[in-house]
Amino acid sequence: MHKSDIIVIGSGPGGMEVASRALKQGLSVTVIERDRLGGTCLNRGCIPTKALCRSAEIMRLVDGTSEFGVSVGSVCLDYAKAAERKDAVVAALRDNVALMLSNAEIVTGEARFTASDTVEVNGEVYTAPRIVIATGSRPASLDIPGAALAIDSDRLLAMDRLPASIAIIGGGVIGMEFACILSAFGVDVTVIEYCKEILPNFDRDIAKRLRTSLSREGMKIITGSQVTEITTEKRVEYIVKGKSASVEVDEVLMAVGRRPVIPEGAEQIGISLSRGAIVVDDTFATSVPCVYAIGDVNARMMLAHVASAQGATVMGVDVNLGVVPAVAFTSPECAMVGLAEEQCKEAGLNYKVTKSLFRANGKAQAMGETEGLLKLIVDADTRLILGCHVCGAHAADLVQEAALAMSSALPVDAITSTIHAHPSLSEILHSATCL
Repeated sequence: MHKSDIIVIGSGPGGMEVASRALKQGLSVTVIERDRLGGTCLNRGCIPTKALCRSAEIMRLVDGTSEFGVSVGSVCLDYAKAAERKDAVVAALRDNVALMLSNAEIVTGEARFTASDTVEVNGEVYTAPRIVIATGSRPASLDIPGAALAIDSDRLLAMDRLPASIAIIGGGVIGMEFACILSAFGVDVTVIEYCKEILPNFDRDIAKRLRTSLSREGMKIITGSQVTEITTEKRVEYIVKGKSASVEVDEVLMAVGRRPVIPEGAEQIGISLSRGAIVVDDTFATSVPCVYAIGDVNARMMLAHVASAQGATVMGVDVNLGVVPAVAFTSPECAMVGLAEEQCKEAGLNYKVTKSLFRANGKAQAMGETEGLLKLIVDADTRLILGCHVCGAHAADLVQEAALAMSSALPVDAITSTIHAHPSLSEILHSATCL
């Protein structure tokens, strides 16, 4: 029997956070990973997609060089090379994870609970007074005829050549990121989304802005549509506005979200589940004493940085989990923090909205990045920021200043009274705060 102070099941962002902090506290740590160190985020999610996003961004930049007075030859994509670079970036970061966890016992295999303080892996028994479940999630699929004919995000990232055309079922963050990447690489993209708008968790103005921008560039986006079948000819059948329609493509990507991965034996030892996710309290403790569940497996918010924050919380760090920025690395980027205007209306809040356009910003004009909007929502009584939503270049960076103000309970005037460098994109937020 192998004994340690803490067992961490999963080595993604949440598991890494727990394990590294435990090691710094002088605890003996066992990390159990069924696949590769770094989990989904590093190996099949955040990092490889962002590497491809960068390749797509460079494609767009080179295509538009004449606007800046720069002439280049014909532009062509070597996707095999782009994929090779993606894999190299992932491998380098995985080596960093191995170095970070070098003082932990790393066990490769599936963990199975046999008791509240014991798991079995490959016939070996591991026990610890604390166990943290950080097993993440896997791609979900629609229960429709022909669903098995579609590929998921894992399989798409493993490809070294691209199809000429693709239908993406799902217009959420995953679907829209891949749509933008593939479109930049010359793939004919059709997105089919069940909800009335793409990026359903984002503010409607931001989602509409992105959809309009992508539609102008030739991407086909069909919203309010229910996919009913995928045929063997790779034809996607769907219903839109009460009428049947279809699109025939070379490949179909199923991008309808993710579902938690629950370790075998978890329910048998008394861990409670709800809708396929592990139930936790505000300390991320499960229904079994000294067993915790963080990240996608508890489905509270399926974001890598949330998993890390929850891991830090389990290890005693005070983290404000009420203010969480979220980003879609589309083209242009979309980012948000706080409440959308629709949520403010539903809650009956007294709020004010201001909007700032990228085309009115000097830096955005100089960059040639004039397509964009920043929307700020402020409590009319307290002047606290309720939400900040951006569609445009470096949206992920722009919302962070608003997130800091919200996390620190600073009124919007704290941003207004702070001098912002000129010319800079940060002035877009500053302009919106001048209510």
